[in-house]
Amino acid sequence: MSTLARLVGTGVYTGYAPYAPGTVGTLPGVLLAVPLASLYSVSATAYAAVLAAAFAVAVWAAGRCCEIFASKDPSRVVVDEIVGFLITVAAIHPLNSPVLVVGFLLFRIFDILKPFPARAAEALPGGYGVVVDDVVAGFYAFLCLRLLRSFAIV
Repeated sequence: MSTLARLVGTGVYTGYAPYAPGTVGTLPGVLLAVPLASLYSVSATAYAAVLAAAFAVAVWAAGRCCEIFASKDPSRVVVDEIVGFLITVAAIHPLNSPVLVVGFLLFRIFDILKPFPARAAEALPGGYGVVVDDVVAGFYAFLCLRLLRSFAIV
């Protein structure tokens, strides 16, 4: 299970990038967002279930990786960025290149700035402390992306 936790937790090892592992580690989320967008067009409930399952798996993998790497929030753990990005682009249609790029940038900005309550969420125990702050960043980015879409900017 340690190998699986490391594979998932590091975003298929993208978290080992020597520079900006959180940014590089968000890229698998961009790749996953495209097929998930087609799932949303079939069933919003199924999409929500996949996001909930992704959150649960991320909490497990992040928590396990914290133990493996003996750190509260190892920089190599990027599964939280993947889930946060999937929240950023949830229910946004069409999910085209401009939306993906702007969503990516917004998510990274909010993930770095950690506006309230994201920073406070880091104090949660285990994998929750690793993942929930990125979920909050994803919601902030989602709201901004929806606002930009309402003004037809993206």
